[in-house]
Amino acid sequence: MFSSDDDNTTPGVVLAILLAVIAAVIGLVIGLGIYKTHMKKPAAAAVEVVEVDGASVKVVDGVVKFYFASAKADIATGANAALAEVVKAVATGKSVRISGFHDTTGDQAKNEELSKLRAFAVRDTLAALGVAADKMDLVKPEMMTGSGSNAEARRVEVTVIQ
Repeated sequence: MFSSDDDNTTPGVVLAILLAVIAAVIGLVIGLGIYKTHMKKPAAAAVEVVEVDGASVKVVDGVVKFYFASAKADIATGANAALAEVVKAVATGKSVRISGFHDTTGDQAKNEELSKLRAFAVRDTLAALGVAADKMDLVKPEMMTGSGSNAEARRVEVTVIQ
């Protein structure tokens, strides 16, 4: 039924297909490596500048977020570096919105007052960097209690606006 020629070519065809698949996988891996190497890297979604005693500052999608230790309004070290792009934007004629949030623990009225003091501390930091008062808008958010953990909720956000 089968000739001896058919038996000899079948392993050769299987081997050729197997080698082709291996070559394709190697080519794909090398191609992806080259693509990722030369691809423009997007800006990081979140860049943490520093964290000291529960206070930190992060830049997330262009919004500078100051996080505060519980019951404190101390600005984290590294705030000036985090605000550098904001200061540049203001120098081009833009303004900033400063909004304070708080967690849900403790007395609501005290939390709101502390949130306001934190926003003032951020405002004062911007002023010390040369941002004029008329370029800063302190805005009380409709919902002052922040989302996420209590540490994430205790924050002030600085957003560049037109």
